[in-house]
Amino acid sequence: MTPQLGKSFVVLGLILVALGAFLWLGGGSLLKWFGHLPGDIRIERPGFLFYAPIVSMLLLSLLLSAVLWLVRRLG
Repeated sequence: MTPQLGKSFVVLGLILVALGAFLWLGGGSLLKWFGHLPGDIRIERPGFLFYAPIVSMLLLSLLLSAVLWLVRRLG
């Protein structure tokens, strides 16, 4: 394992800890819209719930792809 890969894991871990702390300490109220976008499928029936956040996951995928592209471009 190279030292650069180890540093990348540490930075990724710190980012995840910061994001988790933000959501845990009440920042999640800023993200209430996530998961309730037009195109997210939700079917509720007595005794049954089906939820497929299709558009939310597409948005998350685009965001993560852009971040990874930027990291590769700058690194």
